[in-house]
Amino acid sequence: MLDATMKQQLKTYLANLREPIELVASLSNDAKSAQTRELLEEIAVLHEMVSASFGGTDERKPSFVVRRASDATRWVRFAGLPLGHEFTSLVLALLWAGGHPPKVSEDVLEQVRALEGDFAFEMYFSLSCHNCPDVVQALTLMALENPRITTTLVEGGTFQAEVDARNVLAVPATFLNGEMFASGKMGVEEILAKLDGNAGARAAAKMADKEPFDVLVVGGGPAGAAAAIYTARKGFSTGIAAERFGGQVLDTLGIENFISVPYTEGPKLASQLEAHVGEYDIDVMNLAAAKALIPAKRKGDLHEVLFDNGASLKARALVLATGARWKNLGVPGEQEYRNRGVAYCPHCDGPLFKGKRVAVIGGGNSGVEAAIDLANIVGHVTVLEFDSALRADQVLQDKLRSLANVDVLVNAQTTEITGDGERVGGLVYRNRVSGQEKRLELEGVFVQIGLVPNTEWLKDSGIDLSRHGEIQIDERAGTNLPGVFAAGDVTTVPYKQIVIAMGEGSKAALSAFDYIIRNAPADELAEAA
Repeated sequence: MLDATMKQQLKTYLANLREPIELVASLSNDAKSAQTRELLEEIAVLHEMVSASFGGTDERKPSFVVRRASDATRWVRFAGLPLGHEFTSLVLALLWAGGHPPKVSEDVLEQVRALEGDFAFEMYFSLSCHNCPDVVQALTLMALENPRITTTLVEGGTFQAEVDARNVLAVPATFLNGEMFASGKMGVEEILAKLDGNAGARAAAKMADKEPFDVLVVGGGPAGAAAAIYTARKGFSTGIAAERFGGQVLDTLGIENFISVPYTEGPKLASQLEAHVGEYDIDVMNLAAAKALIPAKRKGDLHEVLFDNGASLKARALVLATGARWKNLGVPGEQEYRNRGVAYCPHCDGPLFKGKRVAVIGGGNSGVEAAIDLANIVGHVTVLEFDSALRADQVLQDKLRSLANVDVLVNAQTTEITGDGERVGGLVYRNRVSGQEKRLELEGVFVQIGLVPNTEWLKDSGIDLSRHGEIQIDERAGTNLPGVFAAGDVTTVPYKQIVIAMGEGSKAALSAFDYIIRNAPADELAEAA
């Protein structure tokens, strides 16, 4: 199951074990069970503190438990093979079960241990889902830290009948005590916020106690991370308040145009951004969604940002980098069938539509790339483009048209997504030339029609926005409000690219530095000198 390189890497990791762990498998006579046995046997021979046995009686076969030999109440179960994107999750489960400390703050660990009640999690993932590992790892950590929390992680492709029975049409999908708990990417802190009713209040209290920053960055994507690093390097007290550190990069799979790095993936890049930010004295406040901006009344006064949790933060200068999100179609049925056939991530959810008929709405690069990926998994793909021609790069169009199981419809305006009340059954579109309405019978709709900036929270701030809702900036990343700068996909800067966002974040930080030193009181300048 593991090649020589992976075995050597795993052996190196297992050297960090502090106490024995047990792998207990429940198997049948099928090929997947044989592969599971082979995988566990290969792991067990790599370290003397790892043992594997095959007498488990769980109803899900193949599956296996990872647990501490000294405490059988702390365990996590993998149902199916955790390979692909989930191999790292398996490695971490082995290490954490064996006493290796996780890279999570002690405050968060204490909050996990202090949870009252019994929590039985079941989470469904696909091996191609780049959003799933965060949830898998978060639930694994919680189960190994609190004996009243159990976690079963199910690879949907192996347990397709179970996935169909529970109507799981999007991953990651998490159930708690038999009921749907959440759909989508979550970390430990986000899960805790849903379980612990006092988590938000505690976070707000901690934020309220903070002194004003020199620079507050709102947003934790590439632009926000770059801005924070640049201001911290200038010696300014810097804070990052982000609804989700990493931003939209977390939802991006292959990245092939990040100069000097031929290929990387979004979650990996987000992790590297977080590590780089962690090299500096930057106060990172995650799960902090901005609600309103109260700009300084006079040049040199403090700006204030209000947050959904009731807290507020003040700073001499702001860098707004709240990014953008996937645009919705805004047609009947889209919200009703969201995660029940309407999807936005082909890499995550594509495997759940194996052999089925799906549509991709959008003929730009994202839509055509999605259609190409899906064509290798699903039975048939129909691409619907509103315009008179596809807008994707020609090389992508050529690849798309070479695929036998893909149809392309142009001048096609989607007007409704239909279904039986439980899941998608088709869509209705109008031909923009003839005016004729037609219906497509299908089981999945992937929406890929571009981005919308996250600026709703700025509507009463006095900041100038474009007709598309983007923050208007000048050549120095400045807004119309003195001391307020902006960067990345949330702004009017053309070409929404990661490398451009990083450059714009750096520019905004340098402009904030220039603003502060030009408006600092004379006594501060004297002290700095």
